[in-house]
Amino acid sequence: MEKSRAKNNRTLTLEPEEMGTLRGRLLDEQAVRGGASIENRILHGDMMRMLQFVPDEFADLIIIDPPYNLTKDFNGLRFNSRSSEKYEEYLDSWFPQVCKKLKADGSLYLCGDWKCTAALQRTLEKELVILNRITWQREKGRGAKANWKNGMEDIWFAVKNPDDYFFNLDAVKIRRKVLAPYKVNGVPKDWEEGEAGNFRLTCPSNFWDDISVPFWSMPENTDHPTQKSEKLYAKLILASSEKGDMIFDPFMGSGTACVTAKKLGRRFCGIELNEEYCLLAQKRLERAEKDTVIQGYEDGVFWERNAR
Repeated sequence: MEKSRAKNNRTLTLEPEEMGTLRGRLLDEQAVRGGASIENRILHGDMMRMLQFVPDEFADLIIIDPPYNLTKDFNGLRFNSRSSEKYEEYLDSWFPQVCKKLKADGSLYLCGDWKCTAALQRTLEKELVILNRITWQREKGRGAKANWKNGMEDIWFAVKNPDDYFFNLDAVKIRRKVLAPYKVNGVPKDWEEGEAGNFRLTCPSNFWDDISVPFWSMPENTDHPTQKSEKLYAKLILASSEKGDMIFDPFMGSGTACVTAKKLGRRFCGIELNEEYCLLAQKRLERAEKDTVIQGYEDGVFWERNAR
């Protein structure tokens, strides 16, 4: 049944007349078996089957947002919650194969929530070296009557070689408002004075409170139930890759990693089983040909939420 949407709802949807064209731009297993290039393409199919067509040491950066240990319906594909032990077995069934696709000097980010983060850590430690755990504030969602509202998620940061990996700190500094400006001899110290206000560039920590979860008024929003924002992934991509690098997402969903990579001048490849999510991702990629805006990132700077 078609959803009833508010007049100003900007959620991206698919029109019947465009689905055939979008479907023709996806790569299925037959196409990749036939030798089609997977660079800057969406692979529509089962992740484990499609991985056999992805070369080892293919990606400079891998971003993974797998199903969390929750019962969730992904447009007809249901993932069921299970014991922590069974969930870790699920992770172990595919994660080593994904790690083979990472270059020796590459980086990997793995998303999760409080319920599955311990299993993510154990699985990561079997294959890679963990450098940090990012926690980002997730303000969207309902409260709980008999528990604390879940207002955060984790992203684990890991590499193959802790002595050889790329990290660009300057690319991910945050422009924050200065509430108590300090001057030396009348000159601002470590901040800038401008028409828009007083700001300073600050080094990012592993706690991020400047992320907005996509919602109906944002043009990047889709009906995917666990969509990550372009701003969130832009931080990962800018910090851990250079222009022209290959970004790989084996659980692509509605395409945020690939779309953000394209907007930031990187190459990309994504795998997704659900056809509708693939079509949404392809539509987003085609829009990114002309529209490279990432909400919250402007002029090479991440702005603190509500700072402008």
